[in-house]
Amino acid sequence: MASPVFIYSDRFLEHRCPHFHFERPERLVAICQHLQKAFPTAEWREPTPLGEGLTPWLERVHHPAYLEQLTQMAAAGGGWLDADTYLNGQSDRVARLAVQAWLDGVDLAIRRQQPIFVWARPPGHHALRERGMGFCLLANGAIASHYALSLPHITRVAILDWDVHHGNGTQALVQAHPQIAYCSLHEFPAYPYTGEGSDRGCYNNVLNLPMPPGSTGKTYQAAFENHVIPFLQQFCPDLLIISAGYDAHRDDPLSSIQLEDADYCWMMYQCLQITHRIVVGLEGGYNLEALGRSVVATVQATVLDDAALKFPHKGQDIA
Repeated sequence: MASPVFIYSDRFLEHRCPHFHFERPERLVAICQHLQKAFPTAEWREPTPLGEGLTPWLERVHHPAYLEQLTQMAAAGGGWLDADTYLNGQSDRVARLAVQAWLDGVDLAIRRQQPIFVWARPPGHHALRERGMGFCLLANGAIASHYALSLPHITRVAILDWDVHHGNGTQALVQAHPQIAYCSLHEFPAYPYTGEGSDRGCYNNVLNLPMPPGSTGKTYQAAFENHVIPFLQQFCPDLLIISAGYDAHRDDPLSSIQLEDADYCWMMYQCLQITHRIVVGLEGGYNLEALGRSVVATVQATVLDDAALKFPHKGQDIA
């Protein structure tokens, strides 16, 4: 497969809370440092500059009054949408640029027929139509899925969310669309206390897999083999969007799931068996060292030969 492609901008560092916050710019700094060391020949691309063409896609999923609220709050210097979700003076434009980066990822994944990695923040899978929550301002993945369906030859888009928290916003914004499927593996019970297994969407296009606290890579592998892969294969997406949170890592401070670095390599490898047209976009992950290593492991699945990919628990080849 071709060298990895990363979409990133230093502008994403400008969204910053005035006090300590887990969702902080240092997350991207750690990711970039690990990737530059592991993949020195990777292609780094800036997002397309913001333009008026982005607004219709934002309004496809968000109420115009909410978008105006974000703009006005940022212009006034920022504030808190809820106890967890903040803005500063730059946050509105940074969040819009993050959405644009995800849309650029869609364009590139389709054109190049290879995975594209979007290292942007703030994250998005908790953002709802009329409010942000859970560190999220705009629904990056949901907007990207609707955008993808406007492109030639794209009739079905699947979203796989392996963040440790259920993507309540993403599900709410896509479940009524029969051409979009949503699959989430998430710790349960845990914030935002949604995503029960019985919730299957409007067209049986949602697969929620609640994972009990303490679940390990073996638990996730069984879920993939028995549920995730059959669900995605049956839907047969023309494009796969991965909401890639890394807070299910055993070292993360915000969860009780016990994934290891290599589990992300394994999950990404399974996704490549579905399609190579993949957009991987950053969601959570708050232990900086574990985040950087897990991101590298995800990318490694796309560049190593099958023989070099090891089963993360049994020590034998994946293939």
